[in-house]
Amino acid sequence: MRRQENQARANKHSNPTASIRIYEEDDLASVLADKPNPMVLILDCIQDPHNLGACLRTADAAGCDLVVMPKDKTAPITDTVIRVACGGAENVAIARVTNLARAMDKLKELGVWFVGTEDEGKQSIYDVDLKGPIGIVMGAEGEGMRRLTGERCDYLVQIPMSGKVPCLNVSVATGVCLFEVVRQRLSGGGRRR
Repeated sequence: MRRQENQARANKHSNPTASIRIYEEDDLASVLADKPNPMVLILDCIQDPHNLGACLRTADAAGCDLVVMPKDKTAPITDTVIRVACGGAENVAIARVTNLARAMDKLKELGVWFVGTEDEGKQSIYDVDLKGPIGIVMGAEGEGMRRLTGERCDYLVQIPMSGKVPCLNVSVATGVCLFEVVRQRLSGGGRRR
């Protein structure tokens, strides 16, 4: 029997019956209230449920304090997302907001600096200081970040690529960026802002 395209295989690390608490825009400050050095992941319109689940799994593995995504133009949190996330959806705080740009403005007021990823970024992700309160911004599959999202970024960076492929899958790129934050925080590396 062949599984449907939009389903994920069962995974011993996930609990498809677990309840997922979804926060709102007004909850952002309270979610980060006890986090002096938060790591936030902004997902701008990730539409593939497998990519969304993989991003949530990576966010949890890297120790993200909050994942923020728009309510519209983003995959819903389905059983597939929960299975692919392997526990990440249950363990990381997720906020679905009406206006992503406004939510980013609120996070900036809380001291979060934003590093957006784009193929044409002028700096390498490895050359930016990621040790303070930081938000990593990932754009949609194919489209990348929307204009207003990109305008709120303090830095636009790229992941250096040596091969022939033009870009990475969004979930893989998320892993590269989040674990560069982890690496810098553990080693004290990266340049100062």
